[in-house]
Order: sequence, then structure tokens, then C-alpha cells
Amino acid sequence: MATAVRGVRAFRVYLEMIKFEHSIFALPFAMIGMMWGSRAAFGHPWPGGWTLFWIVVAMVSCRSAAMAFNRIADRDIDAVNPRTKNRAIPAGMLELRQVNLFFFASCVLFFVAAGMLNPLSLALSPVALGVTLVYSRTKRFTPLCHFVLGLSLGIAPAAAWIGTTGKLELAIGAITFAVLFWTAGFDIIYALQDEEFDREHRLRSLPQTIGKASALTVSRVCHLLAVAFLALGGWMIHAGPIWWAGVLFAALLLTYEQSLVKPDDLTRVNMAFFTLNGFVSLGMFAFALADQLTR
Repeated sequence: MATAVRGVRAFRVYLEMIKFEHSIFALPFAMIGMMWGSRAAFGHPWPGGWTLFWIVVAMVSCRSAAMAFNRIADRDIDAVNPRTKNRAIPAGMLELRQVNLFFFASCVLFFVAAGMLNPLSLALSPVALGVTLVYSRTKRFTPLCHFVLGLSLGIAPAAAWIGTTGKLELAIGAITFAVLFWTAGFDIIYALQDEEFDREHRLRSLPQTIGKASALTVSRVCHLLAVAFLALGGWMIHAGPIWWAGVLFAALLLTYEQSLVKPDDLTRVNMAFFTLNGFVSLGMFAFALADQLTR
């Protein structure tokens, strides 16, 4: 067992614990929700530095709280899974009390950020945080846990719309569903690695419940739906041709992602999970930004 770390090294361990680099999955879509909300409310895609700052703080703090809670809730499971036994808590790099403190501080910061945006953001902040936290428990009783994770990321663009406009409108709903199905699709792919472990330890996932081949089929349907909802979202907010080029870009990347993984060949799961999905989210933000700037 390693000795718990302190100081600058602890900061690096915290970033690793919450997989800070994975913020590129939801944050770009939150920025799309912010731009679209600003366009709808003010006629232009820039809501101002104050709004941008607190939306970013809210996104990062909410995700940090969710990841810390996940590490706390799964610490015993992580300790016996060869893939996760080197995570901060089971490896002894962080003490449980340190992670608890990080979790509560992240929650407080999230509520402060929501309050700095507008009253509706603050009123709905417990709902948003609750959705992101509950995922850690769902894998214990339902194979649909991937869709709960998808919802926790999917609310990001809607939350950013609310943070920008102070109200929730139907127009952003399609992007919420796009992110939900996109996330569920790639999380199913990631869960393929743990099929046997999940079965042995009575954890639930689609690969554990219906097998790898069938789970991959569900993943592909999810990604098809994600592309459809990206298109629907563009239609609902009257996006320009650059957005539609982005939808095609996402469709091609997700098709390639699905081609990388086979039920009997998981050697490229990490590339499919992280690299390509990072390109999807950052790419869609770039296309959305270019579309807004040229209107």
C-alpha cells in the first residue's frame, strides 16, 4: 500500500482521480448550449465573460464531485479489479477523508456557481448534481446504467442553456438526447472490458447481461440515434450548413469508432473510447462555433 500523497503531487493525483482530461466529453457540448441559448435570447452567440466563467466552473465542479463520489462508492470494487486497482484510493495514494473533503468542496463550489448564474440554475442544481451522482449506484442493480451516465452528461448543454438564458426551452432538448445516446454508446464499448469481472461480482452492465455481441449492437443503435438527434437539434435552432457538415463529421467518426471494436477483439477499446470521442465533442464544438460566427 502506497503512502498518501500531499502537496503538489496530491493535486496531480486528484486530477488523475477525476480524469480531468475527460472533461472534453461534456464541456464542448455545454459550450454549444451556451452559444445556442445566447443566440436565442440575445441574438448573438456570446453571453459575456461572467456567464462563460461560471458555466465552466459549474461544469468542472459538478463533474469533479461526481467522479469523486464514484471513486468513494466503488473503492472496494476498484481494489479487486485488475484494471482499476491502481486508482488513488485502493492504491493508498489518497486517503478516504481527503477524497470526501474534495467531494464536498466540489459540491459547494457547484452550488455557488449555479447561484452566480441565475435563480433557475440554482433551483435546478440539486437535480443536476443528483443525476450525476446516482450513476455510481445504478451499476449495482440495472444494466441500463450506461443510459444514466448518458443523462448525466446529456444535461450539460441544457444546463448551459439555462445558465445563459434563465429558462429551459424545447430547442436544446435534442442535443441533450444526442449526448445521452452518444455517451451511452461509448460507455457500452468501454464496459466490454469488464464483462467477466462484472458477472463474477454481480455488477450490472449490458455486456454482462446480454453478451458482448448484442451489447455492441445496442451501442451502434445508440450512436445512430445520437447522430439523428444532432441533426434534429440543428433543424430546431435553424443551424447553417457548417453545423450540418459537423453532423456528417460526427457520423463518420462514430462509424469508424464502431468498426474498431469486435466482440472477440477489444485491443482498440481505449482508442475508440477516448481518442475518437474527444474528436467528436471538440469537433462538434468547432463546427457549432464556426456556424455561429458566420451567421
